[in-house]
Amino acid sequence: MTDTATPKAAGATPAGAGAPARAPARSYAKLAADESREDYSLRYAPHSFRRWSPATVAGTALGGIAYLADFAIGASIVFTYGFTSGLASILAAATIIFLAGVPIARACAKYGLDMDLVTRGAGFGYFGSTLTSLIYASFTFIFFALEGSIMAQAMHQAVGLPVEAGYLLTTLIVIPIVFRGMGALAKVQAWTQPVWIIGMVLPFVVLAFEAPDAWGAFGSFGGTEGAGSAFSWIGFGLGTGVALSLIAQIGEQADYLRFMPARTEANKRRWNLAVLAAGPGWVVIGAAKQIGGALLAFVALEAVGRTHALEPIAPQIEALRPWLGSFALPAAAVFVIVSQIKINVTNAYSGSLSWSNFFSRITHRHPGRVWYIFLNLAIALALMEMNMFAALNKLLGFYSNVGIAWIAAVAADLVVNKRIGLSPRYIEFKRAYLYAVNPAGFGAMVIASTVSILAFFGLFGRYAEAFSTFIAAGLASTLCPLIAWATKGKYYLARPNPVNGPGAEVADITATHTCAVCETAYELPDIADCPVRSGPICSLCCSLDAECGDVCRKQPSAGPVLMPVPTVRAAASEAGQQ
Repeated sequence: MTDTATPKAAGATPAGAGAPARAPARSYAKLAADESREDYSLRYAPHSFRRWSPATVAGTALGGIAYLADFAIGASIVFTYGFTSGLASILAAATIIFLAGVPIARACAKYGLDMDLVTRGAGFGYFGSTLTSLIYASFTFIFFALEGSIMAQAMHQAVGLPVEAGYLLTTLIVIPIVFRGMGALAKVQAWTQPVWIIGMVLPFVVLAFEAPDAWGAFGSFGGTEGAGSAFSWIGFGLGTGVALSLIAQIGEQADYLRFMPARTEANKRRWNLAVLAAGPGWVVIGAAKQIGGALLAFVALEAVGRTHALEPIAPQIEALRPWLGSFALPAAAVFVIVSQIKINVTNAYSGSLSWSNFFSRITHRHPGRVWYIFLNLAIALALMEMNMFAALNKLLGFYSNVGIAWIAAVAADLVVNKRIGLSPRYIEFKRAYLYAVNPAGFGAMVIASTVSILAFFGLFGRYAEAFSTFIAAGLASTLCPLIAWATKGKYYLARPNPVNGPGAEVADITATHTCAVCETAYELPDIADCPVRSGPICSLCCSLDAECGDVCRKQPSAGPVLMPVPTVRAAASEAGQQ
């Protein structure tokens, strides 16, 4: 399915040579036009769509932390580098992710934008963020494959289903849910939460009664590869790199946070708490799961061996066996399957958004978010069949160099550049106002990730290899403000926004304007003034226009076509909450 935009009418006057002929309206294919499924995948999420309470949005976003890859990652780190270095690695990575996640989560919730749109306006430019869409897409299918492998292992243990068939089943089972969008995702996360909470807590309760000395023995564990129980800087650096691979999870949280209702005086406390919990707060629970997963694997190590101890299903069974006996296997299997469905609907959903963003800019076509679900899942299925689970540490360690360079650059722009005036204080995401590439964020990410990857492969010595992710984070967060300062912030805006962007205090951001191309009404932050169309154009029609030649950025507009509408901000916020 594709949008059915027709070519510019014959004889249309070129922009700048007089009034252009009115282009026929673009009509979108049925699924692309159905926002109940499309969920404003390439757009600003309007206040009229943000009908959920802060608690509901936060609960749905936190449903994604059900994943059991944390168990496998934590166990792998501790088994490889020992308890002391492993624990320090997990806590250091969690601290970095939390600090980077705070400004990103607040920006996404405040402006109703996903991670890709925030990246555009936070130092990367319109095409500069295309590369980060690929980075994000790769995160979603890598972790879908990882989580799917864990689910297939559980099915194999429980009913003897061959893991290859399990890979296919875990892929197919999420499609009907993800196809229906945010409404279905919110219901699934809410309905499965009680089962997940019981399954998460029960093994540790059993251990507390049946193996009270396990934690003491775990604290002196030296790993399975001779690392020893003493602290090692090399082990700490390498372990942190593996744990930091989860940093792109903030993008998946943002895909839900963009539906947060407007912040008002009445709800600001609940809003702030929900954004903090659902944004960076996930990593607090994530770090606890990594440590807990390592403990369960350690306790099960002697009974099941190292290979199976790294598969979350086996430690779950061993932990539950003293109380549940023969029912330990089905109980553990149900918990694992529920957990993996909860996270993989999020992975598939976020992947469809990132692929949509990528291909809309490359092809100027938008068949609809739902079609990219199948692309993302096909890649994930291929990775599962290739047994990527066996190369967990190396794969995640490499990926984290790129992921952290991206996230650190965006966070630096939000925290530093926007506060000291090197970039606009609001997030401008529309093509009509952005340069193709902004060297501040994009350049910082490319330089930082290149240097850190070279370090990761040992070019600068053993310690640089171990601390390659710290190099990526440090360079990206330093270079972004430095490049913005050196370029005097020139590449953030190609031309001024006539209503000063989504943060404009003089405009009613809930007022709608009809797009001159698709003839559909959108709220003000999703609209740009277009000299080619001589009227408002929505952000998606602007993105898909392959014929305009970016005239709006190359010559002065005849004058703003979007007139500010006086209003009271509180009234607009209340309207958005209803």
